[in-house]
Amino acid sequence: MKHILVIDDEEEIRDLISYNLTKEGFEISVAENGRAGFEQLKNHNVDLILLDVMMPEMDGIEFCTQLRLRPEFDNIVVCFLTARNEDYSQIAGLDSGADDYIAKPVKPRVLISRIKALLRRSEALSKTNQDLNGLVINRDEYVVTLNGEKVHLPKKEFELLALLASKPGSVFERDAILETVWGSDIVVGDRTIDVHIRKLREKIGDDFIKTVKGVGYKFVVD
Repeated sequence: MKHILVIDDEEEIRDLISYNLTKEGFEISVAENGRAGFEQLKNHNVDLILLDVMMPEMDGIEFCTQLRLRPEFDNIVVCFLTARNEDYSQIAGLDSGADDYIAKPVKPRVLISRIKALLRRSEALSKTNQDLNGLVINRDEYVVTLNGEKVHLPKKEFELLALLASKPGSVFERDAILETVWGSDIVVGDRTIDVHIRKLREKIGDDFIKTVKGVGYKFVVD
């Protein structure tokens, strides 16, 4: 049974989401803001977080940013569920480490479908391990080591690296990267991909990931 944490400052929304997800067989916890959300994470093994943006005490962006700085939560899928649907809000949410961004209002069946798709994608990206010229990608534990030294990667950086490394030498077009790592329903620009690539190169070096101009990126092994 997958465990979902719903973080929203509106009790009516928390209750409605909890009701529909419980009917679908999910285990549910709730919190009214990001600070309370971290308290819930102490008591539950959460698989996915549904997160509002605008909340008192600790908003969704701050919560997600802090969550992605803590390796013990790297495996948790984060999806913003918010009435703020501006492009800049979506980009800010995704850049903070979220996996998806859904605009309110959303029909329960659509929400459930998106949640299941996110969980499937997360599981698909964590099935196998690889050892590539000293770079070891442990997809079961979301751990990367380089020459025996652990490299801390937030969830999105890990998923991007795991995708590129899944087929060394193959070129991944930008659209394919967006669909696999961020989802086809997300509005994400080239800047977001480029920022994540730059951060990966800062941590593992420039030799592993090559840019194919006008197309995308590929993982290379000498």
